[in-house]
Amino acid sequence: METSMGKPSFLRNIMVRVLLFGVLIIVVRFAYVVTITGESCNRGDFCFFSLPENLNFVISGAASGSSAIDAIRSTSPGDDLYTTRDWIKSVQFYSSIFQDLIADGYLSPESKTLCVETAIGQEVHSLREIGVKNSVGISKKASRPLVVRGEGHAIPFEDNAFDFVFSGGDRLGKSLKQLEFADEITRTLKPEGFAVVHVGATDTYSFNSFLDLFNSCRLVKMRDIDGFDPSMPHIREFVIQKYSEIDGGGHHHRGGGDSGGKCWIPGYKRDLIRDAEPLIQEEPLKPWITLKRNIKNIKYVPSMVDIRFKSRYVYVDVGARSYGSSIGSWFKKEYPKQNKTFDVFAIEADKAFHEEYKIKKKVNLLPYAAWVRNETLSFEINHDPGKEVEAKAKGRGMGRIQPVKKSDSSDLAGEVNLIQGFDFADWLKKSVRERDFVVMKMDVEGTEFDLIPRLIKTGAICLIDELFLECHYNRWQRCCPGQRSQKYNKTYNQCLELFNSLRQRGVLVHQWW
Repeated sequence: METSMGKPSFLRNIMVRVLLFGVLIIVVRFAYVVTITGESCNRGDFCFFSLPENLNFVISGAASGSSAIDAIRSTSPGDDLYTTRDWIKSVQFYSSIFQDLIADGYLSPESKTLCVETAIGQEVHSLREIGVKNSVGISKKASRPLVVRGEGHAIPFEDNAFDFVFSGGDRLGKSLKQLEFADEITRTLKPEGFAVVHVGATDTYSFNSFLDLFNSCRLVKMRDIDGFDPSMPHIREFVIQKYSEIDGGGHHHRGGGDSGGKCWIPGYKRDLIRDAEPLIQEEPLKPWITLKRNIKNIKYVPSMVDIRFKSRYVYVDVGARSYGSSIGSWFKKEYPKQNKTFDVFAIEADKAFHEEYKIKKKVNLLPYAAWVRNETLSFEINHDPGKEVEAKAKGRGMGRIQPVKKSDSSDLAGEVNLIQGFDFADWLKKSVRERDFVVMKMDVEGTEFDLIPRLIKTGAICLIDELFLECHYNRWQRCCPGQRSQKYNKTYNQCLELFNSLRQRGVLVHQWW
């Protein structure tokens, strides 16, 4: 009898312990969700229960048909939030904006709507107040009941989930990941759905750069409106529509990239040449003074236009020499970058400078010679007249390259090494895109007369937004009055023709020293 009565008691103890352990797991999971992520349990791969079937938005990774919108709608916000002056002012502004969009047919009460990076959800509240109930916002930190956790460059919803997407407050322009931000809006927008984006930029350059970010959409409408926030008094509103899947739309490449031939530079880039500093028409008698002074007259692209809507920012120094030669002394300190971080590439074939770049972690060194094809080249170091050959790089002469088969002992009078040349135009087309902002400085000791025609022929020239070119010719010698340099056989007029031909093609090129 004792044995038979002990068995049920033993099983009961096991059941109680299992039940308590299950409760403990649920409590720990709930504490994690609330305190760590600030979310409800809307991640299907990490939850112990499923979401209600009547939720109609799909979160990435969750089961089809689940959503967070109805869940957050069930809770009530604090009254204090709705009574602040800033809240009321912003809600009135956005309500007016959305009512105009409804009147124009871009938004409807039935639209499934997403507001991107709205910190406390004024836009979402405005939408619901005017009858667009299926609305939700995302922000880095959730703000219940209007906003769930998410960021513009990583929207936590599946593809083609929304009829309408809104991004206000110039949040796209302020994002450090603008291309990903734009791609996520496009990804989550249904085919033929509408997106409305508010930005602070108003010039033609930034307008076209903005459109390039959304290459799967077409511009439907644009207007300028007055803002409600003193930090953004003027707003440019873009209404764009995603191409249908049948259209498979998108902008065609204008050149460069994969074009493989001639390219076309758009008019808004050509307009910059009209506002740029004029070229020096007469050959300077003292070029080491005249050309150096001309640097102060240069009108940089970022000083003329807004470059915020570029997907990437790149600086390429062709013939970089030492880090302090131009990257550290000029580009890092003087070039106006509009607070953008540039990827820096230094192309330098002279081994004397390679060691220095090993400690420059933010500079990508290409230890080769920019050339028109991949081949071995002779690299000659010529020293200025009157100077002794120095072993140190500081006193090192300028390098000049030639194909090995064309060089002989009579042609090369300086220190000569064999180096590897690479197809620079091909590398550029593989390394950057039209949507990038590319600045280039080129100082290649006469090789510009080979490289520039190759860039033009391949269409790679259209990938360059701003070019600083030093053209080498038989200029007057500083050391020897009345004598010209014998190092180069080109004339100043030939250099001027090169600059003029580039500007006529729409390339913003500056005379560099």
